Amino acid sequence: MDERMRKRLEQLKKDAAAGGYKLNPDEELVADLAEGLLANAGRYGQEFCPCRLVEGPPEENMDIVCPCVYRDDDLAEYGACFCGLYVTDGVQTKQPPDRRPPRAERQAAAEAKKAGAAIPTALKYPVYRCTVCGYLCANTNPPRVCPVCKAKAERFERFM
Repeated sequence: MDERMRKRLEQLKKDAAAGGYKLNPDEELVADLAEGLLANAGRYGQEFCPCRLVEGPPEENMDIVCPCVYRDDDLAEYGACFCGLYVTDGVQTKQPPDRRPPRAERQAAAEAKKAGAAIPTALKYPVYRCTVCGYLCANTNPPRVCPVCKAKAERFERFM
């Protein structure tokens, strides 16, 4: 195992523990997924989930940057995320369905959001929402890293 891979595995374990999550006890699976994350980071500049296809430009795929926005629902309902990197207790027993809508639906939702209601201007600061865990932050910019789930700033959307 090379140094970059070793560091990524250590960081995955650290981030999971800090956020109250558990990684799959299957170390070989975790290593394979970490390798896919690193490959996608090199290919696209983001650690897109290795179990899903990146369709279109990277900015249209922010929902599948690991940890993906579907992780918590998968954990709550199935005890594991779609790719199996994160688990609740023990080993994944049932494969979660892919919750990600088809690309056409995602594009239509993005267009509808762009055409949506105006953001109130009475607030002193805009409110940003982490699309992974829902954390809200009122500031001039989103935090560089979500304090709850460790998602990067680009995973935040302007909420208000």
